[in-house]
Amino acid sequence: MRKNLMVQLTLLASVLKWASYATAVGVLVGCGTAAFLRSLAWTSDQYARFPDYYLLLPVTLVASTLLVRWLAPEATGHGTEKVIEAVHQRMGRIPLMVVPVKLAATVITLAGGGSAGKEGPCAQIGAGLASGFASLLRLNDVDRRKIVICGISAGFATVFGTPIAGALFGVEVLVLGQVFYDVLFPSFVAGIVGFHVATLLGVTYPHLAVTIFPKVTGWNFAEMLMLGIWCGLIALIFIEIMQWGHRLFARLSWHPVAKALFGGGLLVLVGRFVSLRYLGLGVDSIEAGLNGAVLPMGSTFMKMLTTSITLACGGSGGVVTPIFFIGTAAGNLFAVLLHEPLVATFSAIGMAALLAGAANTPIAASVMAMELFGAAIAPHAAIACMVSFLIVGYRSIYPSQILGIEKSGSLKVETGKPMSQFDPEKLESAAVSLPGFILKGVKVIRRRSFEKKRK
Repeated sequence: MRKNLMVQLTLLASVLKWASYATAVGVLVGCGTAAFLRSLAWTSDQYARFPDYYLLLPVTLVASTLLVRWLAPEATGHGTEKVIEAVHQRMGRIPLMVVPVKLAATVITLAGGGSAGKEGPCAQIGAGLASGFASLLRLNDVDRRKIVICGISAGFATVFGTPIAGALFGVEVLVLGQVFYDVLFPSFVAGIVGFHVATLLGVTYPHLAVTIFPKVTGWNFAEMLMLGIWCGLIALIFIEIMQWGHRLFARLSWHPVAKALFGGGLLVLVGRFVSLRYLGLGVDSIEAGLNGAVLPMGSTFMKMLTTSITLACGGSGGVVTPIFFIGTAAGNLFAVLLHEPLVATFSAIGMAALLAGAANTPIAASVMAMELFGAAIAPHAAIACMVSFLIVGYRSIYPSQILGIEKSGSLKVETGKPMSQFDPEKLESAAVSLPGFILKGVKVIRRRSFEKKRK
């Protein structure tokens, strides 16, 4: 009896401890995210007064590059990737200087028209503030790591206004196929508190208008399977284009300033001769697709290209907002090709499915779809998200993500390593040959037919 009482008291103390820590992290991240979003909105409003603001892109990308290079090299790239790396390799230790530098560099990049997202900086800002909080309390490495994961979750929850999906994303994105249950409770607390703090500080979130969903029928189920395959393949293409862009700019033996000027020049050409819709966050195009408007057929590829150029040449920002754009455009195009009248519905499901595939987070993406569009989307989004997640295979938009499971028993891979160390050659040699599998099945059928005739 005494032992049982001690167990319950210990668990209660643990709940109170992590509720306190997570609440403090949520308040810090809510304030930090609110400051970032307000700064971004104000700067974007100033730039919007000039119709040709995007012509300054080479200058803004140079400013972002130099700011990160001089003050906080850890703030380079799209934010979330660096945070995942810090969690796995440094037990969550992140220099506090990353927070203001990442905030300023991303505001400069996005306000100037760079194609990137706002979630990566919020994840890095949240993780940086959480790491600083852990240092202030002198926590051990294990607790520091948990606190930083809470910061990631709170960052995602506050930037999109989805506290539950944001918390799940933070504990699902670190390892492919595994959820960090030991951090789930404090992540929920941090995400919910951060969301409410940001709301109290004046941050508003768009109310999306998708309300019509088809009934679950045999044909609709088949459509969701096809949409999941479609989004998984597009997610693969996006991952390849992002890696291609980084490799291309890495091979250029130029000064970083020259690379930023070159990348900015390419984006100016896109804005001048193609469309401005592929620069910046692209929120207008996302909302148009979710309201049932038909987007241009090349939207998916053009957004991939501009995002790859922006982040490879020295720009700062995340990738989830571009993923939302690409996924919305992919679902939109899928509906058009199948002559589906519910264009908005397929755009919404495509947005969630592409996130599930590119980031390997099917649970968080499914829950995010429900938080954004309502519970009626649940069966449709869940199928499309899971299929997209499986089709992507062992690839990720975050190379530091750890491979935790085999997605197929026929594809033997070595788990426990970063996705960047994944070797396709070994995967192919271990995979079951599809023609051989089919041939074996034909032989079994012929043998059984022959035995039946003999009888």
